[in-house]
Amino acid sequence: MAAIELDGVTKRYGGGLSGRSEPVAALSNLDLTVREGDIYGFLGPNGAGKSTTINVLLDFVRPTAGSARVLDLDARTESQRVRERVGVLPEGFSPYDRLTGRQHLDFAIESKNADDDPADIAERVGIADAIDRTAGGYSKGMAQRLVLGMALIGEPDLLILDEPSTGLDPNGAREMRDIVRAERDRGATVFFSSHVLGQVEPVCDRVGILRDGELVAEDTVEGLREAAGSGTTLVIDVERLPDDAVAAVRALDGVSTVEADDQRLTVDCADGAKTTVLSTLEDNGVPVADFDTVGGSLEEVFASYTTDEQEARA
Repeated sequence: MAAIELDGVTKRYGGGLSGRSEPVAALSNLDLTVREGDIYGFLGPNGAGKSTTINVLLDFVRPTAGSARVLDLDARTESQRVRERVGVLPEGFSPYDRLTGRQHLDFAIESKNADDDPADIAERVGIADAIDRTAGGYSKGMAQRLVLGMALIGEPDLLILDEPSTGLDPNGAREMRDIVRAERDRGATVFFSSHVLGQVEPVCDRVGILRDGELVAEDTVEGLREAAGSGTTLVIDVERLPDDAVAAVRALDGVSTVEADDQRLTVDCADGAKTTVLSTLEDNGVPVADFDTVGGSLEEVFASYTTDEQEARA
């Protein structure tokens, strides 16, 4: 079963009866399927339509056209049932200054009719020492941890995290990723919206890239690298490097550039060509002493799909 299904979703703003402004499309005919049990990274620059997509899933805004289903429920007509099964970390949510962390968690537990222990949740998200302090004294990172804790209550079937690393230091971001993995491992689906690319790559099973309200690419991170031409760089250490072996590697399909330097070979190639490069060296009598791979950065992949360069290539 799919956890999220969007079919032709369009959302336009503006264009009132006065005709003084043209409608602006925040989403344009968006089709999206997120498989149950996946961590799905939803990438895009600010203003691409990520938060609008989440608002449609939660029935906070209604699409101009198209339909949305969440956990096999209609997001519009069964929105209450959807919210009972979904944990949400919204972008820009601020806790109530006068309430303690415990009171926030108690409220979420009561709202979900759950039996979680607020102390256990606070320990899990790293605010155990501050649970009885008012949230008005929390740092931005602590407030983000608190809201993540509220999202985890009731063991939701789907977690929707909108820019979850906002305000977190590197340790906090790593702990957040560990929680995301743990939620996936217990069977939840995680829909992870972000423009902070380094937060997505280590955890996501699949990634979709949104640009101007349209899904311009979708695959695994490695698949996106290959499709965008980022590929992989192989750095291979050998005992000797005869010219005929270098020529054989250069002739391989999927190999773009080869640089030979004494006992080291640097090869830019498609991900699928890595094994072929190594076996070709062995077949040409060149034992491989060691090798390392360097993938194209996710930033490069992201830029290739969200700038005019990708359009020009297409």
